[in-house]
Amino acid sequence: MSRLQNKVAVITGGNSGIGLATAKRYVEEGAYVFIFGRRQEELDKAVAEIGSNVTAVRGDVTNLDDIDRLYAEVARIKGTFDVLVAAAGVVVLEPIGKVTEANFDKMFNLNTRGLLFLVQKGLPVMRDNGSIILFSSVAAFMGLPAYSAYGATKAAVRSYARTWTMELKGRGIRTNVISPGPIETPMIDSQGTPEEVAKLREIFSANVPLGRMGRPEEVANVALFLGSDESSYVAGAEFSVDGGMGAV
Repeated sequence: MSRLQNKVAVITGGNSGIGLATAKRYVEEGAYVFIFGRRQEELDKAVAEIGSNVTAVRGDVTNLDDIDRLYAEVARIKGTFDVLVAAAGVVVLEPIGKVTEANFDKMFNLNTRGLLFLVQKGLPVMRDNGSIILFSSVAAFMGLPAYSAYGATKAAVRSYARTWTMELKGRGIRTNVISPGPIETPMIDSQGTPEEVAKLREIFSANVPLGRMGRPEEVANVALFLGSDESSYVAGAEFSVDGGMGAV
């Protein structure tokens, strides 16, 4: 299949979870991908899993020098790119009475501040009529206990998509948002002890109309649509991939 034939994509968080699933799907559909992540060992494993048409760049979305180095590598190897998939993110569960300054800053620094500069610095290298794909969350519009700071970062992401749709309309660059529900990724495992995470999975599954957590590949399928020319008239939109959790 070749829905992304001759397209070049930059995928942050492409070494695991939704980012990795999206990278695999994109290569299957004919794209060349650059995956960006902090841990070299995970990047190496991801490259091996993807198999071909991939370059890994080690770096941190919160470090502007690393972002510059990412796009310099894209420009050196491919000259330009068509799709930016901003899948890197972090969550720390803390009820309002226990929110710490350090964790608040950690989430906003990556999910919101780093994202803005990732997009800003990529624009000079990106082709006109390209696609920017952001990731929000059901936590942005549902009242999920212990997700107040995280949910606020993801509400900001939704706002970015609206603003950038207007700001970039002269270049034909489309910005859209995917808002996943609970998805089986390493991010889930980071949200507590094994016992706490097992309980969290039970709670999530009980609150999803489809009765289960989602798979990264199910989110990647929506990212494929938004990265392809099939979504050429879709801009500023939000796509919920949550098994109905946010709709009922």
